[in-house]
Amino acid sequence: MIVIGLTGSIGMGKSTVAAMFAAEGVPVFDADAAVRRLQGPGGRALAAIEAAFPGTTHAGGLDREKLAVQVFSNAIALKKLENILHPLVAEAQSAFLGAHRHKRAVVLDVPLLFEKGGWQRCDISIVVSAPYRVQRARVLARPGMTPMKFAGILKSQLPDRKKRALADIVIETGRGRRHTLLAVRKIVAGLPPR
Repeated sequence: MIVIGLTGSIGMGKSTVAAMFAAEGVPVFDADAAVRRLQGPGGRALAAIEAAFPGTTHAGGLDREKLAVQVFSNAIALKKLENILHPLVAEAQSAFLGAHRHKRAVVLDVPLLFEKGGWQRCDISIVVSAPYRVQRARVLARPGMTPMKFAGILKSQLPDRKKRALADIVIETGRGRRHTLLAVRKIVAGLPPR
């Protein structure tokens, strides 16, 4: 089985590319979705998060705003949160890989693939990228997003140029959906048969 690591900075089109791989029959593990499940109603991470960050959870799951106040711009608190979430996400990822072990390829959609060393467990790393002006327009169109929040998120991520340099493949998403889909189909067509 070929393990494809998929990453890209905020607003680059990673979720769109992941959906394209899934539509082409390649199973996709979405690390962000796994985190949302862990933090949602009845999520496995809630008790540990509440113990570490009192008052940040409720019956409906995590109160993201309250947690952000405690974690934002606090490296020690962020590390504490990561120590709760990362082992649980790794467990979910292992279960996914086991469930799809007979497929010819899978995609691991991981936002911080290079930042956290996940690329080392992949056979191929793909970075989704777009020009900064396209990225900025996409991100600022999101509800509740501000230029200041966007800048803060970018600071926590490896710069796009560095991700591109580390990647085995770069998928450009600034040229439209058709161009992006053709790039995904070319990658899928080039995978070895099972």
